[in-house]
Amino acid sequence: MGHTIHPPPAIRFASLVVSEPQRAAGRKSFTFALSLILHTALVIATVVLPLFFYDAIPGPGALQAFFATPLEIAPPPPPPPPPAAGPQPAARAAPRPEPVAPNAFMAPIEIPAEIKPEEGLDIGVEGGVPGGVEGGVPGGVVGGVVGGLPAEPPPPPRVVRVGGQIATPKLVHRVEPVYPQLAIDSRVAALIILEAQVDTRGHVRTVRVLRGHPLFDESALAAVKQWRYQPLLLNGQPTEFILNVTVMFILRT
Repeated sequence: MGHTIHPPPAIRFASLVVSEPQRAAGRKSFTFALSLILHTALVIATVVLPLFFYDAIPGPGALQAFFATPLEIAPPPPPPPPPAAGPQPAARAAPRPEPVAPNAFMAPIEIPAEIKPEEGLDIGVEGGVPGGVEGGVPGGVVGGVVGGLPAEPPPPPRVVRVGGQIATPKLVHRVEPVYPQLAIDSRVAALIILEAQVDTRGHVRTVRVLRGHPLFDESALAAVKQWRYQPLLLNGQPTEFILNVTVMFILRT
């Protein structure tokens, strides 16, 4: 079978080329018109509308008030330089008044009618020795001391403790203590130690207990106060002394 070949259809290039530029031109003209309208409205809103709300446009002077330059305060002047150090005048010391001796004789301003001896002035005693001392005693020794020599105070009493190189003086009178009856009944014995101070004659002055017992203290003190010693001589001088005395209370069966 035979096939019939048809020729290709003819393409119209003129319609395609012309139609597209016409549409683009129409769109550009519309966009330009819309932009012009918007700009015009913006100018009217910015410039024209404020004129209806204000009487006049503010002049340039009003804007200058906000940009006025501040006042410049001049700095304080520098302090003046210190004066040059010059030689200072030496301070003159005030003259010191010279003291007047109380016993000095001064010339009187007025001449008295008569001369009277000054009260309280010791003019000596009639018949005094030439060259005597003021305040001396009539009949005193030439070259002596006014008022005499002071009495020498007696030396303080010296008390030594026997022992070592100082031997205990001999006991010349001894009184035995009385044994208390309560101690005898209780069969109690004791050793009492006393300290005695003896004067220059050998008599016991004071006694105190160093180690004792309540039952025997009074009896021991009463006995030792009656003791007598030979005087203690140191360099030939009687001297008081202190010694320890031991009294024993022992029951004898």
